[in-house]
Amino acid sequence: MDRVVLVTDHTWPSVEPEAAVLRRVGARLVVAETGDERELRALVTEADAILTCFARVSEDVVRAGGRLQVIGRYGIGVDNIAVGEATKLGIPVTNVPAYCLDEVAEHALALMLGLARGLHVYDRAIREGDWDLSRGAPLHRVAGRTLAVVGFGKIGQALAGRAAGVGLRVLAVDRNARRAGLEAVGAEQAELDDALGEADFVSLHCPLTDETRGLIDEARLRRMKPGAFLINTARGGLVDHDALHRALSEGWIAGAGLDVFDPEPLGSDQPLFRQPNLIATPHVAFYSEESLVELETLAAENVAAVLEGRRPASVVNPEVLELARWEHLRS
Repeated sequence: MDRVVLVTDHTWPSVEPEAAVLRRVGARLVVAETGDERELRALVTEADAILTCFARVSEDVVRAGGRLQVIGRYGIGVDNIAVGEATKLGIPVTNVPAYCLDEVAEHALALMLGLARGLHVYDRAIREGDWDLSRGAPLHRVAGRTLAVVGFGKIGQALAGRAAGVGLRVLAVDRNARRAGLEAVGAEQAELDDALGEADFVSLHCPLTDETRGLIDEARLRRMKPGAFLINTARGGLVDHDALHRALSEGWIAGAGLDVFDPEPLGSDQPLFRQPNLIATPHVAFYSEESLVELETLAAENVAAVLEGRRPASVVNPEVLELARWEHLRS
């Protein structure tokens, strides 16, 4: 019997890179048409594995997969997967924690510089024949200002290194930040509330968990300086969108650059999108032609490893590997 890998959703034109990887272990892909829960519950009954991008792999979907051996995420965060249910059922959940470090760091820096230099304001004005320098004023020099990086993992460190290169002082908000990582980019460790009051730019790079959902709420937006900018390329749920709308419209902060939203896609009629001091992109920070191929390949290799009886490169619930059924993966 063929092994079946269910692809819940993808945002790229071809799934051939992952299909090629999985063919080597005798597996074929079944690609969902809509990715909605009803369809996934029906398709997963015949699946040995799941590969998922943004579609929700709910508890019901996990339970319906009687043959499931592994759930693989195209990407880093696993908040769209019912990891707790998978763990309860002894199913490894894999991810790709280091595939788009350059892309996300570059995107966050681009949003920062675009906001700081008023590029979005001048672009809109000049298209309407308005060449008035004052439209984007006041502008301030970026060098010498302060960036708070909230979440100092691989992407946060990649951004910090680039930010230091343009003359920014970097505050690292992460109690688990290692001294070597801080020293490598000249960053200083700081508590979140202290950093919010000091930073000219705040860039979010932490995972979405029960503890971090709504991390940047009204109280924390009010702690930021009126001239500061908020950047989010991590997860939309980290920011209270209603509070951010008020912050932008009432001038609590100078502007925001968002690549992620909650939910996604966010309707174009949302008041947030009418704010002239917002730069928004459609969850594209991870994207480059190079990163897509890398993502597809690495995600598929994790799944292929489990199907072939090997330990995958990254398991987000490693406790399941202590079960007797996975003894062969521990060697």
